[in-house]
Amino acid sequence: MSAAGRPSAPTRAPALKILLVEDDRQLSSILLRALAEEGHAVDLVEDGGLALTRCLRIGYDVVLLDWMLPSIDGLSVCRALRAAGSTVAILMLTARTEVQERIAGLDAGADDFLPKPFDLDELLARVRTLGRRCRSARYLEAGAMRIDRLRRVAMMGGELLDLTPREFLLLQLLVSDAGRVVTRADILQKVWTPTTGGGVVEVNVKNLRTKLGEHEWRVETVRGIGYRWRDTE
Repeated sequence: MSAAGRPSAPTRAPALKILLVEDDRQLSSILLRALAEEGHAVDLVEDGGLALTRCLRIGYDVVLLDWMLPSIDGLSVCRALRAAGSTVAILMLTARTEVQERIAGLDAGADDFLPKPFDLDELLARVRTLGRRCRSARYLEAGAMRIDRLRRVAMMGGELLDLTPREFLLLQLLVSDAGRVVTRADILQKVWTPTTGGGVVEVNVKNLRTKLGEHEWRVETVRGIGYRWRDTE
């Protein structure tokens, strides 16, 4: 990895909140300094299990994820994050260069893949690209509803909704398909599992409507099929 002879820095992109998951302390020190110089806020962890916990609790923009880690490897961390519904941008860093292993990383849910050793400027450019991509896809809006996918919070008419993780995923699914019917089967598939009892959907829809208060009418029941998010009464 070389930073020598670097050209003038491009116009600085908006600062990102980044989680660096790397157990090579010499490399992590270089990356921490370079990312800080770009204006980013960076947290460092050296363990896959801790990385998973942090990502599910804190709203990061980008995760730089090493493949070979103590406790839980990067590939498993990536899979677990996607299974939990996380949409954080993930750039996997690894000494594994075989095509099949790159494919495995992308299939696990990584957004990009950078083999070691890498050029520092290339890594910073990829971080900027992922940052632009996640910013553009971060917010979901429908009428008075605004969902922040990264922070995993939702606001209705400027008021923050107190939602459980499953209620948030249910709301996000309905709002992303606003005006169209989302079947119970689709809800079970994307929020729970296909084998989960259907009653859990009704219970969570009821709870979601309660938390929406005067906006409960927005979650419309389409009898015998599923539910639809409405923007107008």
